[in-house]
Amino acid sequence: MSDKRLLISYAHPDDESFGNGGLIAKYVRAGIDVYYICATNGDLGTIPDDMKEIYPTVAELRLSELAKASAILGFKEVYKLGYKDSGMMGSDGNDDPESLWYKGLNDQETLIRKVVDIIREVQPQVVLTFNKFGGYGHPDHIAIQRATEIAFAKAGDATYLTDLPPYQPQKLYYGSLPANMLRLMGWIMRLRGYDLRKMGTNKDIDFQAVLDNIDPVHTTVDIRDTLAIWDEAGKVHKSQGGGSFMAIFPMWLRKLIMGKQGFTRVIPAPKEDRVTEHDLFEEVTAAPIQHGERV
Repeated sequence: MSDKRLLISYAHPDDESFGNGGLIAKYVRAGIDVYYICATNGDLGTIPDDMKEIYPTVAELRLSELAKASAILGFKEVYKLGYKDSGMMGSDGNDDPESLWYKGLNDQETLIRKVVDIIREVQPQVVLTFNKFGGYGHPDHIAIQRATEIAFAKAGDATYLTDLPPYQPQKLYYGSLPANMLRLMGWIMRLRGYDLRKMGTNKDIDFQAVLDNIDPVHTTVDIRDTLAIWDEAGKVHKSQGGGSFMAIFPMWLRKLIMGKQGFTRVIPAPKEDRVTEHDLFEEVTAAPIQHGERV
């Protein structure tokens, strides 16, 4: 068991691979224990027709892909909260009482408590989640981000009682999107006549809003040596397109373009909005898990 621990709190089976596969593989290779909270079963994900008969439900298909990707990446443990996928903002799935978005609006305390318990059990020094816009405005991303940020503070609060003793993580980060690449993509799409407000397979992604909600980068991590593992994990999520669109380019070019991944540091708050560190664990005090008595 490592003295350094990272907890990633995201919404769907595939968020871990598509978003941070290179980072996860890098830290696992370095001997750091990486844990994953997957808040939903991904059951409203759009899947190809030829995959609909593989499993009885979309959720089972998505979770099977997560299991395979997790084995590739090397998670210490995956915590599946089991909420229903909410679909994109404004869709009927938002109103399902069992969906993450609905629960986040109407029973957020239960969601927060679940995340607090996981933090207290794992005792991560570093926690990573989405930014406040949820990356591209997905309600499930926003719901788990809100709950995780609140849970980050409550986990160390001795007056917030759960079955586990308090534990305070040291650093909180948002995953940061590659701003220059996204702006280039936006420029190209405008030239081709696309409506940036209606992008994606179902025309339900507001790409302009994504650009408008990009956060400053405070930390860049070199992931050049684990790009191939990132590819391998991404390909497992075949139902969601699988793999990176950058895979068409030679690895030397990808290492040049995508060799460093950026993150927004939230806690402790940075003194200025520029890159000042190159490791999520900089200035972190490492320590083994303390097995305190359950309350």
